[in-house]
Amino acid sequence: MQMQKVRPATNREAIAVMRTITLGFSGDPVARWIWPEPDIYLQAMPEFAMAFGGSAFDHGSAYVTEDFGAASLWLPPEAGPDDRTIEKLLKRTVSSEISDDVDVLFERMEAFHPRDRACWYLPMIAADPALFGRGLGASLLRRGLSRCDDDGIPVYLESSNPRNLSLYERHGFEVLGEIRAGSSPCMIPMLREAR
Repeated sequence: MQMQKVRPATNREAIAVMRTITLGFSGDPVARWIWPEPDIYLQAMPEFAMAFGGSAFDHGSAYVTEDFGAASLWLPPEAGPDDRTIEKLLKRTVSSEISDDVDVLFERMEAFHPRDRACWYLPMIAADPALFGRGLGASLLRRGLSRCDDDGIPVYLESSNPRNLSLYERHGFEVLGEIRAGSSPCMIPMLREAR
């Protein structure tokens, strides 16, 4: 498997990046639990991805592979998700049957974030499903982790898809526990120390 070229994405490319992430998360257990209807998912996911990790563009830590086959959004310690926009979006788009569970899930995600030290956060990484198995995710991880290692700062993420655990573990991430709420699928919080 050859190394894919990875480069920073610009603010002008944000829409293309959000489309890649939306495509990549179309089979994600947690994303599709939150938005099981295709139409609502396709409307909500780009807005959610931008609110969840879009500040990466302002920090030069949004990365893409060639032809936008895959993308990742890395947040440095001083950045974070746009919680207000996320809250409004979830109220507008999530079914009342699971809205309480979704709120609890996000609270539990927040509780796992390391608070005792500075930490990079990887809220979103995704590849076009038609390109799975080509090393795109590994290439994005190597690029982002290199920056985190240069800073000497650990990285935190939540894996919302069990098939990605082995990829993260191969890159040095360790499982911290489990996150679930009510009927939600399990999310796995993970941390990787700087190297």
